[in-house]
Amino acid sequence: MEFVIVHELPRRIRLRCGRYVLSPGTAAAVEQFLLARGEVQSARVSFYTGSMLLTLAPSKKQAALDALRGLDPSSLQGAADPHAAEGEFQNKLLGLIGRRLVMRCLLPPPLRWAYTWLRAGGFIKRGLGALAGGKLNVHTLDAAAVFASLAQGQPETAASIMFMLSLGEALEDYTRKKSRAALADSFSLNVDAVWKKTEEGEFSVPVRSLVPGDRILVRRGGMIALDGEVYEGEGMVCQASLTGEPLPVLKRAGNAVFAGTVVEEGELLITVKSSAGESRIGKIISIIDESEKLKARIQSRAEKLADSIVPASFAGAALTLALTGDVTKAVAFLMVDYSCAIKLAMPIAVLSAMREAAQRRIFVKGGKFLEALALADTVVFDKTGTLTEAKPAIVKVVPVAQKSRDQVLSMAACLEEHFPHGVAAAVVRQAEKENLKHREEHSRLEYVVAHGVAAYYAQARVILGSYHFVFEDEKTLLSEEEKALIKRETSGYSAIYLAQEGRLQGIICFTDPPRKEAARVIAGLRALGIPRIVMITGDNEAAAGNMAGELGITEYYAEVLPREKSRLVTQIKAGGHTVIMVGDGINDAPALAAADAGITMESGCDLAREVADLVLLSPGLWGLCRIIRIGRGLISRISGNYRNILLGNSAFLGLSLGGIISPGTSAALHNLFTFLISVLSSRPYLPEDEEAR
Repeated sequence: MEFVIVHELPRRIRLRCGRYVLSPGTAAAVEQFLLARGEVQSARVSFYTGSMLLTLAPSKKQAALDALRGLDPSSLQGAADPHAAEGEFQNKLLGLIGRRLVMRCLLPPPLRWAYTWLRAGGFIKRGLGALAGGKLNVHTLDAAAVFASLAQGQPETAASIMFMLSLGEALEDYTRKKSRAALADSFSLNVDAVWKKTEEGEFSVPVRSLVPGDRILVRRGGMIALDGEVYEGEGMVCQASLTGEPLPVLKRAGNAVFAGTVVEEGELLITVKSSAGESRIGKIISIIDESEKLKARIQSRAEKLADSIVPASFAGAALTLALTGDVTKAVAFLMVDYSCAIKLAMPIAVLSAMREAAQRRIFVKGGKFLEALALADTVVFDKTGTLTEAKPAIVKVVPVAQKSRDQVLSMAACLEEHFPHGVAAAVVRQAEKENLKHREEHSRLEYVVAHGVAAYYAQARVILGSYHFVFEDEKTLLSEEEKALIKRETSGYSAIYLAQEGRLQGIICFTDPPRKEAARVIAGLRALGIPRIVMITGDNEAAAGNMAGELGITEYYAEVLPREKSRLVTQIKAGGHTVIMVGDGINDAPALAAADAGITMESGCDLAREVADLVLLSPGLWGLCRIIRIGRGLISRISGNYRNILLGNSAFLGLSLGGIISPGTSAALHNLFTFLISVLSSRPYLPEDEEAR
């Protein structure tokens, strides 16, 4: 793909490939291709100007440009047009204006009035329907205003009111759809068609037509549209859109592949395992449809108050009519509807916050969790895999009894090589590094989650695991000398213990270094005014204390069992605190569910991702401070919107009651003001030039 660099700043670059080079669908596909790569943190591609604005990861400029140069846009599978909302709104607007001009300029008065009564029937029917359902809402207000104007013999006023109401509905519909579409687009694949391979050949077919068992062909630069398994071929697949990992992964026959990932090199024939909407990405998209049900409490309170204003509008209109006898002024009360702006602007503010979070690779499942983040005064971190890299390194191996150091390490590696957790991998790596060979001499292997492993090794029962597992659960005996040895050798480290036939055989000490950014993120949380930061870990007191001191955490709990994590979170909440829990493992899931807002990492297990309320999709903890700031911005914006809507609409009402403007003009101002508030509700929460890590 050919392009020129138009403008460049550190980690931010604008490119141009030429006008009309890209179609709307291709532009969307190029944008998704860029966003699926680890080098690109945000991308905006305009099909009209051929312009591409990219925000890049540190030191990744050249890699991103090389990938773009090697891309053939025509090879990308077609994408949906992201500008459908604009086109729909333009058609509605032109239709409204056209009908209005025809009525006023071409139709004679009798026909114009008849058409006005005919149109009014729809508004009145909708209002009566609301009343029949026992509701006094915006439809009832609209119907009352239109009917009152017609009853006064003012069809022109009624026509103006209906025109402005229809225009307002079109604006509201456009603004809401635009916000929802922007949020969905942050997660969507924008793939409409794929190449299906059959015995008769290759055919381009809609994604929706595929069923499990079908085979699709994805070539270099193509996005995988559905979850599946490689049937044939070999290729390098970038999975950054799901895992945040920038390095491509080799995929060959038998390997699983997931929707939203990109084939960077090679060609894959994939057997589809899920239909459209059932893939991992599809499940994420479905959550968006449910997200507005998870409203922030402040949003719900504002909307309930908005509903309570409708009867007050009727009461105000009746009182005005009784005091002045002026139907026009009474209609003015009905034309300024506070609830309309509140009910539109509030969810748009929430959707905009969720969209911005998605653009910064943070997945939020609902507005109420953003409010919890904004109000939080306590953050609880699990240590391993959250504050640390979850890549333990063996520090020392201490033999006990008659075992040698090599025997302890090789026996431990023999048991641990069957398990994927970090400590097991560290033990196996250390044995390989020291060229220690171990034979498969164990049987009846048993893994106890978060505790350890038990097996029979050379016909003797062997256990390997935590202090709690080995000495408390399994009742391994300890002499006073061994207790002193453990205290001395494990000081400042985490450790696992090897025992055979009820006696300690060896100690393996390891350390798990903290994430590079962890200390700065914790300092950032304190700068945001969060007073209480807690670390919980299964490590011993000395290791936990060392880690906490290194990160600047003053409150921590050591030797915590998995089942105790949720109890600690519940206890903190019971003290009147709003709690954020950050964790990534299976044993963190209950604590994530117990917190006011549970957050997991891009590397978190599937259960943690399912239970968590937010997922940081980029590597590291950088997103934590940002999402808290977005949450606080949301609450501030909802409060500001409510205040501005009350003040603005009250001003229009006062002008109308004072006879300075007509009810039709007040309706126009009300609708335009509602649209303005909605547009302002969708503006960014964080500065655009802020690093989107």
